[in-house]
Amino acid sequence: MSIAMGENYSLLRLLHLVSPTLPTGAFSYSQGLEWAVDAGWISDSSSLREWLGDLLQQSLSYVDIPILCRMYSSIENKQYKELEDWCAILLASRESSELQKEEQVRGRALTTLLQGLGLELSEQLKKTLDHCQLAGFAFAAVEWNITIRDTALGYTWAWLENQVITGVKIIPLGQTEGQCSLLQLSSIIPEIVDRGMKIQDIDIGAASSALAIACSLHENQYTRLYRS
Repeated sequence: MSIAMGENYSLLRLLHLVSPTLPTGAFSYSQGLEWAVDAGWISDSSSLREWLGDLLQQSLSYVDIPILCRMYSSIENKQYKELEDWCAILLASRESSELQKEEQVRGRALTTLLQGLGLELSEQLKKTLDHCQLAGFAFAAVEWNITIRDTALGYTWAWLENQVITGVKIIPLGQTEGQCSLLQLSSIIPEIVDRGMKIQDIDIGAASSALAIACSLHENQYTRLYRS
């Protein structure tokens, strides 16, 4: 395979991996956004951007991105016990049982999908990926020769796109408003990723109190469209 073909292949696989059509159930979860809208915390595109911008600056930059980088390295070096440890740290960092359950349910779905796409997993590695969709994302990226920075950019974009789509549906917003919010927020993704890739082990972690409250109360919300 030529260098150009290799680069094109990796780009196509990244687009495949971040596509909203990927059947891992991302569309089923609002990550507290549904309750925040119902409570009046979020009511328009401005408040949605403020909410998501804060999460990008905190949770994504200080938890997801640095842990994704370490998972990627563990998989590259076949350090699977280390990968298990990072999965445990990620789950412990999730703000509520709802977020933990989402990570695990989507992890199982992604593992099944990756096997269906022809990626080979040992039984032990499969058990690890089943517990954590971020680990499955890292595994696919390594197998498809996607660089770590592109992997982090793609992951962050996919998270943001799903959250904006959720906001468009439940606030509700017009499609153009949603796209404008996506354009504005995506402009800070490179900064978020670059910062997250430099975070030291001791600095991994974030305290997103509003997210924790919203997700916890969403678990018992009387009427809802999104899973808990």
